[in-house]
Order: sequence, then structure tokens, then C-alpha cells
Amino acid sequence: MDTLVRLLQLLVLLLTLPLHLMALLGFWEPLCKTYFPYLMAMLTVKCNRKMDGKKQELFSQIKGLAGASGKVALLELGCGTGANFQFYPSGCRITCLDPNPRFEKFLTKSMAKNRHLEYERFVVAFGEDMRQLANGSMDVVVSTLVLCSVQSPKRVLQEVRRVLRPGGMFFFWEHVAEPRGSWAFLWQQVLEPTWKHIGDGCCLTRETWKDLENAQFSELQMERQPPPIKWLPVGPHIMGKAVK
Repeated sequence: MDTLVRLLQLLVLLLTLPLHLMALLGFWEPLCKTYFPYLMAMLTVKCNRKMDGKKQELFSQIKGLAGASGKVALLELGCGTGANFQFYPSGCRITCLDPNPRFEKFLTKSMAKNRHLEYERFVVAFGEDMRQLANGSMDVVVSTLVLCSVQSPKRVLQEVRRVLRPGGMFFFWEHVAEPRGSWAFLWQQVLEPTWKHIGDGCCLTRETWKDLENAQFSELQMERQPPPIKWLPVGPHIMGKAVK
């Protein structure tokens, strides 16, 4: 099986050789950072239509998590275009964090459409190093389709626990690897080296549920969902919450 994977990876690499050469020469990443926000803006509309009920169910739990101020201090990791804003309850004070500054104009548009929220600030940073945010400063942290593309999910989850207040909650929705040994997993392995360039670092074969289980949250609830867009190579999704 490993030999077959390597042979198929080589075939895909040859078919997409210009992309890989551009990446090797340093030309692809700036291009990807420019087009990726537009791609996400298009895809998230379709994803939200398919996941509307489940997102409402998940994020409705945020309402009762207000801190001493009476409002929910919410940090969204890898905020992208602000596709989750419509699902957050009124009065949330939103801090957005993303390493790609080109998402900010999309966030401004999303906040203009969601006046029930208070927009605090946009932080340009990686989830592995959120030093701009104080310990225990957040009631809620949200991550949707983000842990697939970070360098270190383990480090990101450590930072999530650091910025959450005691009893604060981490809400997540992530795509994960297909079952090992399946043909679907084989194709994820084959496509991953090329897909990482197309998807701005997105990994298809991450078993993110293991990182969540090992992150030392006091409570973890998780369920599995089928992928909302069938023609993409991403696998099943996991959604749930974890309590600090």
C-alpha cells in the first residue's frame, strides 16, 4: 500500500509540476495568500447552507458563558471571512485572529452585516503564538476548519487553554482523516502534498481528535459528521466543545 501511495503521489506531482515548482521557488505562497480569502468567501456560503442547523446548535451554547462584564469575550482562531458571525448570540465581543492580513476587509463586511456583535480587534498572528492575548482573557474560543492547516495543533491547543478563563469553553468544527486502511484515506495521502499548496497548508490526514483528547481539557464532547461538500477530498468532520 505504501508503494502504491508513493507511485500515485509521484503521478500527481508530475501532473501538477508547475505548481510545485512555483512553491519551491517561493512564488506560490504570495499568490495563495491573495486568492485564498476569495476562495473561502465562496466556499463558506455553501458550507453554511449545509451546516446551518448544526452550527446553530453548537454555537447557541455560547449565550450563557458571559464573564464578569456581562458579555461574552470570544476569540475566533483562523477567523477567515467571518462566516460564523451570524451564529453567535447578541452581545459577544469578538476578537479575530488570522495570520493572513488580507482577510480583514472580509471581516469588516461581515461585521457590518452582524450588528448584534461587538467587534474588538483583528490580530494578525499564528495560533501557535498568541502573545498579544492575556492569560485567561477569553470566555470562549472558536476554531472552525483551522487545525488542519496550523503547523502544530498541539501548540495551538495549549495556547487556547492559556487564553481561556477557568471554566471557559473551546468550540471546534474540524475536518479529519478518513479511517486508516480505507481507499478514501489512501487518496487523502496521495493528494495531500499537492492539496497543501492549494489549500494554504491544509492537511487531509490529520487525526485531530487525538490532539483534542490529549490537550488536558477538563471535559470534552465530540461528535462526527459527514463532509458537507462531497467533491472535495476532505474527510469527515468533528464538532463539539471542550471546557478548561
